[in-house]
Amino acid sequence: MPQPAEDHSQKLTRVARIPGIRVLAWRGDELYASSGYSLLRAKISDPSHLEWQSVGSYRPEWTRRLAVTSRLSARLFRAGFHALAVLPSGAFVGAVAGAIVSLRPGEREFRATHIIARGTRPLHVAVTSNGALFWGEYFDNSARDEVHVYASSDSGTSWQVAYTFPKSEIRHVHNIVHDPWEECLWVLTGDYGDECRILRASNDFSRVETVLKGNQQARAVAFVPAVDGLYFSSDTPLEQNYIYRLDRSGNLTRLASINSSSIYGCRVRERVFFSTMAEPSEVNRDGLVRIYGGSALTAWESQLKWKKDSWPMGLFQYGNAILPDGDNSTSFLAATTVAVHSDDMVTSLFCVGT
Repeated sequence: MPQPAEDHSQKLTRVARIPGIRVLAWRGDELYASSGYSLLRAKISDPSHLEWQSVGSYRPEWTRRLAVTSRLSARLFRAGFHALAVLPSGAFVGAVAGAIVSLRPGEREFRATHIIARGTRPLHVAVTSNGALFWGEYFDNSARDEVHVYASSDSGTSWQVAYTFPKSEIRHVHNIVHDPWEECLWVLTGDYGDECRILRASNDFSRVETVLKGNQQARAVAFVPAVDGLYFSSDTPLEQNYIYRLDRSGNLTRLASINSSSIYGCRVRERVFFSTMAEPSEVNRDGLVRIYGGSALTAWESQLKWKKDSWPMGLFQYGNAILPDGDNSTSFLAATTVAVHSDDMVTSLFCVGT
């Protein structure tokens, strides 16, 4: 089995390699992933004997159905599922290019419930403890028009504007994350100056307050709540990137430098992980996809790395390691690598050591 290059300090052991699927979300010990426009799940108890079950599928226009027939065309057209929220009711809400799609309990086919008018898709869909759903508009927005946050209280069947950022306030929304410890939502926006913000919102968006803003270190996408605080990584091509912890008292600590922009993070028990992109810039010169791991009690280290493949990144995507959303009760780290040597469009499971 091919193995990614690993730093000497790594404590991750790859226990499964699954080509052709993309991780999306955890629910306890169940991992949800997509193969094209089909949603799959597997119970991750013994990674050496994975049994993937079909949950449902979405039928897009024929060009996108054709695009998922090969790795390169899927990368070129950004085809397939890109985000998934697993609801307490057993419903599912996903993001695909051009639409938000929903699967009702007991059904097998996703339905488009919201056509995205600006941009192609949100980067994430958040779900609260009571099943409320939120996503923010992510589009180029060169004119700095107003930007909406959409919400659904009926399992994604209908959507309403829950909050609007006024014209010229931000460029777009990077992420919305539910925090079960404070029962609130964290909203991340970008991209320049005061547009870069980390905000705390009530679960109905009746209250929104800015916690951090005004510089590239507040430009973030990956944000991981934990019992001791909020962990996030910066996403900037203009400055050195870092991992931070914002504790529950509001104190901000810089934990570690990272090699490049970061847009995915997740938690495996007490450990938190962030991945970085192969997104070269004047500052980000490393050119590798890396996964960093650490905790409040352990050092932060680069633990896995991959080399970007030779296909042009503007068309065929930056090298990246996708980490799933949701709540993971296992001791396994799941990651899907894209646009890297040996492991393009491959999902790996790693046993997280102590």
